[in-house]
Amino acid sequence: MTFQDQIKQGIPSVLPQPKLYEKEINHAPKRKDILSIEEKKLALRNALRYFEPQHHEELIKEFASELEKYGRIYMYRFRPDYDIYARPINEYPGKSDQAKAIMLMIQNNLDHAVAQHPHELITYGGNGAVFQNWAQYLLTMQYLSEMTDEQTLTMYSGHPMGLFPSHKEAPRVVVTNGMVIPNYSKPDDWERMNALGVSQYGQMTAGSYMYIGPQGIVHGTTITVLNAFRKIKRSPKGGLFVTSGLGGMSGAQPKAGNIAGCITVCAEVNRKITHIRHSQGWVDEVIEDLNELVSRVNLAKANEEIISIAYLGNIVDVWEKFDQENVHVDLGSDQTSLHNPWAGGYYPIGFTFEQSNDLMANNPTKFKEEVQKTLRFHADAINKHTEKGTYFFDYGNAFLLEASRAGAKIMDENNIDFKYNSYVQDIMGPMCFDYGFGPFRWVCASGKLEDLVKTDLIACQVLQELVKTAPEEIQQQMQDNIQWIKGAQENKLVVGSQARILYADAEGRAKIAEAFNQAIAIGEIGIIILGRDHHDVSGTDSPYRETSNIYDGSKFTADMAIQNVIGDSFRGATWVSIHNGGGVGWGEVINGGFGMVLDGSQEASKRLKSMLFWDVNNGISRRSWARNDGAIFAIKRAMETQPLLKATLPNVVAEALFNF
Repeated sequence: MTFQDQIKQGIPSVLPQPKLYEKEINHAPKRKDILSIEEKKLALRNALRYFEPQHHEELIKEFASELEKYGRIYMYRFRPDYDIYARPINEYPGKSDQAKAIMLMIQNNLDHAVAQHPHELITYGGNGAVFQNWAQYLLTMQYLSEMTDEQTLTMYSGHPMGLFPSHKEAPRVVVTNGMVIPNYSKPDDWERMNALGVSQYGQMTAGSYMYIGPQGIVHGTTITVLNAFRKIKRSPKGGLFVTSGLGGMSGAQPKAGNIAGCITVCAEVNRKITHIRHSQGWVDEVIEDLNELVSRVNLAKANEEIISIAYLGNIVDVWEKFDQENVHVDLGSDQTSLHNPWAGGYYPIGFTFEQSNDLMANNPTKFKEEVQKTLRFHADAINKHTEKGTYFFDYGNAFLLEASRAGAKIMDENNIDFKYNSYVQDIMGPMCFDYGFGPFRWVCASGKLEDLVKTDLIACQVLQELVKTAPEEIQQQMQDNIQWIKGAQENKLVVGSQARILYADAEGRAKIAEAFNQAIAIGEIGIIILGRDHHDVSGTDSPYRETSNIYDGSKFTADMAIQNVIGDSFRGATWVSIHNGGGVGWGEVINGGFGMVLDGSQEASKRLKSMLFWDVNNGISRRSWARNDGAIFAIKRAMETQPLLKATLPNVVAEALFNF
């Protein structure tokens, strides 16, 4: 069968042969045994409903074995024989270019070069899933191959509920992930519902089909590191940035440090992923000995090198060793997956990677105790460095939140707030999000490098034109992104699809998108797929990250994210998504994203102008109402450019009036 025939087939009527478990692949850890005997029977019933009854007798034992071995039913037997990667859009079967674009993005998320655990359909973050099992993948791709522009596919936590009659201006796909009743949003609730096959953790761009590999976060991390050095009034040259995590999105940290121009040390316990990042060129050197690491860092400091070093081991050991040896750390953070602390997101000291995985699966209570003990050591070591002048910021991975729950000494003197701010509070919020600057990304559906080169040039030209008349308040943001896009190709950031990201405001996003659409119309480039990270101005309500610089008491509300996805859906998005969880944990955040296909048509031009303006200014209006100065400036400027916009502005109360 051809690739197209296999896509159109969906779930095969004749059972394929069982697949070998490929040990060389980076697999998800075994999930804990959380289901009762009756619930395990229910999980099997749920899994078998994808298959005709004559296959149930053969499959039930196999699926029961998977549930026992891995804690989940992945249906490995049904993993396709073809390679999964982002093919040129014209290689996908179908009746709708929009649907073909979505197939391209789904396959990009599951590309072995992109996905963290590809055989478990997990893109990044340890549990950020595109689908729960391979039957869902096969059925979804079949539906997309049959879809017309008069239908919409609804996706319930990886499960394709079906194609429904719709219309051309509606989204082709609507995705929800993990949208459970609030009182059932604890980590164990996810474990149970995911094991049952009824809900999943979509992270952010994983379950939204919009992940573009580590490049997606390289840019945001670069901007963060540059502005962190500006905050401490120090040049990155010869400066030391210490962090951890090389899996999935956090693999971007060493590359971002190189682009920013500093020395980066990033610890990682997983040998396989460490060497993958090294082979991909995302990290320059790998060191396993702490004494060797100290010597290498001191040499790099003396020579003011720009270098990234992966330490194969636990980050806590690095912090403690650098304290003992008086190695000064300028910037410190952590980007392990602490939204997922009990299922592979963070590993305790005193155990090998393999021992930890065994403990996690077979003695989860002990594993949790060891993780929390390690978090206390971790925080103590960081505190010693900050007393020496290190600037530490929480990277929105729930490090401070989980450390506080573990009893670590990371609260302020009033024991109310954390003693360290998140990077959104200190850097990205006031410097970028409040002004409307956030991640704008695009994928060249042709798969051609020459299209990416042309789009880079178009985007750069648009930004260079905009900066000429940009107000002083956003000049730095504009210049940083012009510099980024100029150097994007030489930094070899593409993994998977031919994609790019930069930070832009609503005006910049719309003008770049319109320039792309015009270039498509005259045949200069092929179809472009627009999207963004959920980590943006408007798409995410996350009190410890994206909305941590909201101080009017509304940071625990999620109206903005819900309004965002609803508004995007009727203003022209090709697909929309809304998730519970993402980045900081299940039950801790609501976040949404979109995809938009540009095909050179007048209809696409109309849609992009309407949707992109809303997608940004929804968030700016909320931030303005919270009395954020930058957002008040930005929403007033937006109202000047768009007469149909009339946002409610806050009246600020004089502090002197509270003296009574």
